[in-house]
Amino acid sequence: MQAILLAGGLGTRLRSVVSDRPKPMALIGDRPFMEYVIRELKSQGIDEIIFAVGYKGSMVEEYFGDGSRFGIRADYAYEETLLGTAGAIKNASSMMTGLETYVLNADTLYRIDYKRLTDLKKEKQLDMALVLRQVPDISRYGEAVLEDSLLVKFNEKSSTPRTGTINGGVYLLTKELIRQIPDGKVSLENDMIPKWLSEGKRLGGFVNDGYFIDIGVPEDYYRFMDDVEKGVIAW
Repeated sequence: MQAILLAGGLGTRLRSVVSDRPKPMALIGDRPFMEYVIRELKSQGIDEIIFAVGYKGSMVEEYFGDGSRFGIRADYAYEETLLGTAGAIKNASSMMTGLETYVLNADTLYRIDYKRLTDLKKEKQLDMALVLRQVPDISRYGEAVLEDSLLVKFNEKSSTPRTGTINGGVYLLTKELIRQIPDGKVSLENDMIPKWLSEGKRLGGFVNDGYFIDIGVPEDYYRFMDDVEKGVIAW
């Protein structure tokens, strides 16, 4: 199975502690963070990776090469300009070998059962499947809501602090749906998913409670370092 890893962002919030490399290549000891993401995907049977790269993307290719050292096959889709999440997916889709692909952010690690996502997509005949996660305060994010596994709300703002579910940033997309993304800079979260919902596309998923980390800010970058040191994350 194949996955597109979105690794083209500038990582400005992490720049104060990681200034010489793309954010997903931030070092955790002697390994880049993205190696942990790759090893997690490989453990789930995902062994074809398309790296969607931009800022200093050659550093990613130099490290992972053809992927054989990590038991995967690696391809690289370069962005000449920032394309946003959906634009990056469309740019990388020319390298897809099948009719669907997983998509995830290279600067987050979310432990999920990827087969469960595939099975749900088939069972509910979804155009796209995604993973949500529960947080104690949705007012910091945009709320995403499922009813009978179907997505009914997405990125809805709330000023009231309360427990709820938000986008987990892991998707299963068909090539046909990706074709509908317009050229240029387009956001999957802000543009395409709300558009697809309004058009009646069948979007759905599940809420997952597995380990989650986003190293986008220094405190979470250091927290992941600590988790690795304590053996919470290990291979």
